[in-house]
Amino acid sequence: MKLQTLPGLFISHGSPMLAINPEQIGPALERLSLNLPKPKAIIVMSAHWESKDIEVSTASRPETWHDFRGFPSELYEIRYPAPGQPELAEHILELLAQAGFEAHANNTRPRDHGVWMPLLHMYPEADIPLISISLPMNLSAERIYKIGRALAVLREQQILLIGSGSITHNLREIEWQNPKPTTPEWCSVFRNYVVAKLQHHDFDAVLDWQEIPYVMRNHPTLEHFAPLFFAMGTGNRFNIVHHSYSMGALGRDIYRFD
Repeated sequence: MKLQTLPGLFISHGSPMLAINPEQIGPALERLSLNLPKPKAIIVMSAHWESKDIEVSTASRPETWHDFRGFPSELYEIRYPAPGQPELAEHILELLAQAGFEAHANNTRPRDHGVWMPLLHMYPEADIPLISISLPMNLSAERIYKIGRALAVLREQQILLIGSGSITHNLREIEWQNPKPTTPEWCSVFRNYVVAKLQHHDFDAVLDWQEIPYVMRNHPTLEHFAPLFFAMGTGNRFNIVHHSYSMGALGRDIYRFD
C-alpha cells in the first residue's frame, strides 16, 4: 500500500501551560491530527534544543524533560513516553550528511517541552515513534531552511516533520495577569508581514529576517522563530491552520507546508 505524503508543520507551542490550559490552540492541534493520516513517525525541531552543529536523538526511550520552573506541580507529573526509532535517526543523519551538514547522534538527550507539549494534544496516546533534532543556532536562516529541504523526502514515507517554536515570543511583553489583554500593533504587524510573504511564496523575505518589521521586539532572541525556517523547507505550499494570541503578545499560530 502506498504511503500518504504528510505536510510539514510550524507549531507555536507557547507557554508550558498549554499542557493543562489548551485555550484555542489545543483543540486546533487535535483537529489537525484528526485530519491527517496517522504518521509512521514524527520528527521535531524544537526551539529548546539549541546546539552548534545538528544533533539527532538516537535513544530508543528518551525521558520527558520538564525544562521550566515556577509552574503548577501537575505539569511536572506529565510524561510523554513515545518510543524513539534509532534506525530512522540513523537515516536522518545520512540524509543530512548527503546534504552537506555536519550532524551527530545524541543518545542521552531528553525531550524538552517544545517537543512533547504540542503532541499531547495531537497524539495523546504517545504511540508514534518520535525523534528530536536540534536547532543549530550558528547556522544562517537559509541553512536551517535547507535542513528542512534535506528531510522533506521523509514526508513521502508518512513521516510528520514539525518545527516547534512561536510566531512571536517576547516574554517580557506579554500580559500574564490581564484577563482581557489586547494585541499590540508591533506584534500584529510582524506576524501579518510574515504571513503575507509566505502566502505569496516570498520565502526569501522571511529568511531575510533582519528586515522584518519589529523583529527584535517580537524575538529578542531568535530560537523560537528559527524553527519556522526549518518548516518552510519541508514544503512549498503554505496554509494557515490556526491563528490566535495568548496574553496579548504571544502568537499561537500553526502553519502547514505541503
